[in-house]
Amino acid sequence: MSSLLVFPGQGAQQPGMLQRLPRETLIEASDVLGKDVLLLDSTEALQSTRAVQLCLLIAGVAAARQLSMTPDYVTGLSIGAYPAAVVAGALSFSDALQLVSLRGELMQRAYPQGYGMTAIIGLDLTTVEGLLAQVHNADSPVYLANINADNQVVIAGSDGAMKAVAELARSRGAGLAKRLAVSVPSHCPLLEAPAQTLAEAFAKVSLQTPKIGYLSGSRARPVTRIEALRDDLAFNMCRVVDWRGTVQSAYERGVRLQIELPPGAVLTGLARRVFEQGTVIAFDGARLDTLQALLREEGSRQS
Repeated sequence: MSSLLVFPGQGAQQPGMLQRLPRETLIEASDVLGKDVLLLDSTEALQSTRAVQLCLLIAGVAAARQLSMTPDYVTGLSIGAYPAAVVAGALSFSDALQLVSLRGELMQRAYPQGYGMTAIIGLDLTTVEGLLAQVHNADSPVYLANINADNQVVIAGSDGAMKAVAELARSRGAGLAKRLAVSVPSHCPLLEAPAQTLAEAFAKVSLQTPKIGYLSGSRARPVTRIEALRDDLAFNMCRVVDWRGTVQSAYERGVRLQIELPPGAVLTGLARRVFEQGTVIAFDGARLDTLQALLREEGSRQS
């Protein structure tokens, strides 16, 4: 049996999400960025893509450090891949902060307004792909972005195109078609140019072979080679997220304990559809000693 830490992506952010975290990690991040990071998680500050992504990185790393126990695997949805890589020992926290700061700026600058992401629940992937094909064109682009579950996907593109797909989805019986709190069209070809710029910055950063299993959220399989990891992190902003496949891959590899790092519990709900056996739990709302005991118990089953 194995354990997995999962790190959420943009949309999970909450005002005040850094306030209860250990001071040591917050001070470390503030020193690297040259600014008090507690200024990043106000309602106003979280209108910025850069602030959101930095907060998710800091929260994930800080909470994982609180656990003070090593899991067997880590994975993250979109920006969540960065704290996952830090916890895996593949990327330093300092370098992650600098790269995520740049990542957020590049994404925000590329599409300051008029674009975003929309979740569609209640339709299968094939049906949604058909709706996208009806609406997408060069002037009004819209793409598949996330495969979160069998009947839950996320699309990305222009506001007008997403609205048109959402209306078609409702007419086909979708239970929900909701615009997300994300101001950029992530995980689609619209972000290829910013991803290429980020890759150039990554080329100057030293990465290490992961010390524990790192599962790619877009490839849904482990990544071990340094150059493959560099590619995975730099370009995940413009690649479809296969979260359903990633969680299934973890389960098939023997994972029976998934802990979702802060903030929120959306990934916990998604994992319950895959985990026929085992435990799926979110850090938020759970006692630290309970989480540590679960990790310890899962580790003892392997020995």
